[in-house]
Amino acid sequence: MQLISSFAKYLPDNFNPQAILDLGSGNGNITAQLIPYFPNATFTLIDASAEMIDLCCNQFNDYDIVYVNKYFKDFLFKKESYDLIVAGFSLHHCDENEKQSIFNSINNSLKKGGIFSYSDLMISKTNPDHPMLLEKWKEFVNTNFSDGEKWTWLMEHYETFDKPTDYLVQLEWMRNAGFKNIQIHFKEEYWVHLQAEK
Repeated sequence: MQLISSFAKYLPDNFNPQAILDLGSGNGNITAQLIPYFPNATFTLIDASAEMIDLCCNQFNDYDIVYVNKYFKDFLFKKESYDLIVAGFSLHHCDENEKQSIFNSINNSLKKGGIFSYSDLMISKTNPDHPMLLEKWKEFVNTNFSDGEKWTWLMEHYETFDKPTDYLVQLEWMRNAGFKNIQIHFKEEYWVHLQAEK
């Protein structure tokens, strides 16, 4: 999936991060993209699910990994501590105020010249294109999980927990937080990968 491969694909050729923070690491699929390129870096993985943290522990036991089992909204971002901060399909759990606050925290926590790399669904639920996007998403899911149960579960979760925001709004918030050279490296409808520099 291009949204996942984008995390390693679009980093500058001479970029060699020593400290990497993965916000909402889940099953570790973003960190798994980065480890082959930066095997000697120190990774910090944050996730609210102890089960996901355990999964990552088993997957990455040969590497220098720090695990933090908490919501990244509650994480204490240390000033100028990371060269690379990634967020893969996690920030849509935050409401608008939380996203703006986290963008500020991410920017403050990056070292000078550091990079923020971010993939997610970026469409507000009030966007006129939202119903069409849900129909296409439903078609895709039901093609792969034909019993319909997966889609039902996804929608229950989406309606309860997910608070996506249009990417143009988020670009403005990122600029307000101090990010520069913000680039959209991949966009398929409202599935977007952004990369920005401190």
